[in-house]
Amino acid sequence: MKVTLWNTRGLEVRSVEVRDDVLGVAMNASLVHQVMVGQLANARQGTASTKTRGHVSGGGRKIRPQKHTGAARAGTIRAPNWRGGGVVFGPHPRSYRQRTPKKMRRRSIVATLSEKHRTGDLIVLEALTLGQFKTSELVKVLDALDAGPKPLLVADGAGALVLRSARNIPGVTTLPADRLYTLALLNHRKVIMTLDALRRVEELWGGGSGSRKSRSAQVGAQA
Repeated sequence: MKVTLWNTRGLEVRSVEVRDDVLGVAMNASLVHQVMVGQLANARQGTASTKTRGHVSGGGRKIRPQKHTGAARAGTIRAPNWRGGGVVFGPHPRSYRQRTPKKMRRRSIVATLSEKHRTGDLIVLEALTLGQFKTSELVKVLDALDAGPKPLLVADGAGALVLRSARNIPGVTTLPADRLYTLALLNHRKVIMTLDALRRVEELWGGGSGSRKSRSAQVGAQA
């Protein structure tokens, strides 16, 4: 399939061929949702903790006699209904980690990228170069590309000074192509990707790359 390349001034340059199994994949909302939930769960620390009545101090004696006081029966100040007492059914340290199969993660990435391409939210740059390595110069490039307030910049092939220029721009996130994940694509409406990054995506996830069957086929072809 054909993909339009843009320059840093926001002008169309040319078109290039891209694999259909990278930017032409049908959207699978249930798969993307499952991968997203797993990544959100893995981001949780799971360190929230509360004290039960067995952990709080005090309560070594009965507070008052059982009868003839006119008040409710009470055996310890550590009871949950007392101020400073233990917490009932409170959170305790635990792991929220979910294991998501690699094929599902890869499939969700190409499905989300394909949907971005269909909706016009994927911008492919021929190259990301700046006249001066300043944050203001990169802001001008993003404005020319109509990147919006919170773009994701996948700038493989760009120099370290160019990437450093994006540090002080609020809302801009930079990632290399091999670190892309579904949640990052969903959290940003616009995705700006260099041609080098797109070719890297094709290499990583095009044609079911990474599977045992495809690797054996490649080895057989080389032999």
